[in-house]
Amino acid sequence: MKTNEFDTVHFDETAPLAPPGSDNEEVSLLVEFGARSDLGKVRRNNEDHFAVIQRTRSRKVLMTNMPPMDLSLSEDVSHVMVVADGMGGAAFGELASRLALKAADELVGSACSWIAQLRDLDSPSTQDRIQAYADVIQETLLEYADRDPRMAGMGTTLTCAHVLGSDIVIAHVGDSRAYHFRAARVQQVTRDQTLAQDLMDAGMPARDTQRFRHILTNCFGGDAREVRSEVYHLRLQHGDAILLCTDGLSDLIDDFEIAEVLAGEATAQNACDLLVRMALNRGGRDNITVVLGRFQAVVPKKANDNAGHQASAV
Repeated sequence: MKTNEFDTVHFDETAPLAPPGSDNEEVSLLVEFGARSDLGKVRRNNEDHFAVIQRTRSRKVLMTNMPPMDLSLSEDVSHVMVVADGMGGAAFGELASRLALKAADELVGSACSWIAQLRDLDSPSTQDRIQAYADVIQETLLEYADRDPRMAGMGTTLTCAHVLGSDIVIAHVGDSRAYHFRAARVQQVTRDQTLAQDLMDAGMPARDTQRFRHILTNCFGGDAREVRSEVYHLRLQHGDAILLCTDGLSDLIDDFEIAEVLAGEATAQNACDLLVRMALNRGGRDNITVVLGRFQAVVPKKANDNAGHQASAV
């Protein structure tokens, strides 16, 4: 088993948005979700929050003399997975993560173009929109802190994955993580926004950065007046999985072990339950939250009438 001494990841650069390749065909996928959040063995309250949200948009023709095949009536479906890890002591860390998640949900829910095709993910306008959402969430937390001095310094991470078909966009602030599972291996997608990661990027050996691993350089709220959102784009394939988690898991469970669990467990919920149990067995020093989405290609009904009966199409 790997130790957790070297669990910071080296990034050559902050990963830019990768436009979908022209050789990638659109694949119809079914998604199965699992999630679990646990207090852990040390904390008095759970400052983590998570959500898995399905959003649909459909049209219904009430009257027409058009041929039926001329009108597109397909239902658009997207899913949002999000985790937030609050800080600030007592009830304020819990409040910070709750406020951030609530604000993010309201912003995405009110966007008139939420179901647009993901063709220009690397365009400045898309990234600017996500940063604008981050600015609103930041303003929300700062307003609470300005009204009540007891809330000064409260903050939260937030990592959100928006799934549209076989495309997924991940917006990230802080050190909660998103992992991509493919072909029995996991890769950390997000970059930890911590002093330890910055020092490692500058060339310091990983073993010398461990005391800085929980010092955030970017988060919602806290002492900073501004926040920056990092955005990533992935193209999903049959058999892929996306795992979001707080550092209560990633501090104790390494990438190899995560891959073993995701490859070995029959359901997404079983995988989440096992990962949390593993972290608890190693001390559960922090709140532990995991959200998992597993993606499978749609099987034609004639081949398997029961395929995907517990999954949701994307």
